[in-house]
Amino acid sequence: MTKKKVYIVGAGPGDVAYLTVKAYRLLASAEVLIYDALVDKELLECVPPNCLKLDVGKRGGKPSTPQGEINSLLVKYCRECQQVVRLKSGDPFIFGRCISEIEALKSAGCEYEVIPGISSALAAPLLAGIPLTDTVLSRCFAVLTAHEPEVLDWEALSRLETLVILMGGKNLAEIVHQLLRYGKSQSTPIAIIRWAGTPSQEIWTGELGNILTKTTGLYLSPSVIVIGEVVGLRKFL
Repeated sequence: MTKKKVYIVGAGPGDVAYLTVKAYRLLASAEVLIYDALVDKELLECVPPNCLKLDVGKRGGKPSTPQGEINSLLVKYCRECQQVVRLKSGDPFIFGRCISEIEALKSAGCEYEVIPGISSALAAPLLAGIPLTDTVLSRCFAVLTAHEPEVLDWEALSRLETLVILMGGKNLAEIVHQLLRYGKSQSTPIAIIRWAGTPSQEIWTGELGNILTKTTGLYLSPSVIVIGEVVGLRKFL
């Protein structure tokens, strides 16, 4: 039998329209699809009818498939000479937890290829009308995850012109607290973009000083948070 590969594929921010052509072609020929929780269900219709579809998504606070089990599934189906697509939201190498899976495949002698996707870190601000760079307001930006805010260097981050924060919805209060603590102005603009690139997209804007009040009682995950003066350009763009 012909040896098959495991393709680790970035699904983009959500809507099937933002899938790359290469990713679409791989889905169309997949024999096994192993996908994450945040992947748009419309993407599941891109695979052949006889494709085996396995949901291994991880969600905070809910039961999830252990990483070791995911690794074993990838190796198992590759060894069975199946064409495997491991579908991840966004881009696989931006907070995609790929290293463990790649190590498992290499150890098992399985061939693999990583296919880039459009990260929500880039797509969400654009879809909200927020440029991450500007010749005056933002000559650099940083992308970070606030899943574990206690390990971040907030003093250094507070000096940057633009921040793009993933997995920060549940820790919004801590993010605001730390940035104000290290010198960010209360009037610094902030935008929260939930479910970017999908029909459910929602956007809240405000300032560091009032965003907690504006979002009281709202469920903000999954979201991309943009902090910086470029957020103010949204009303023009």
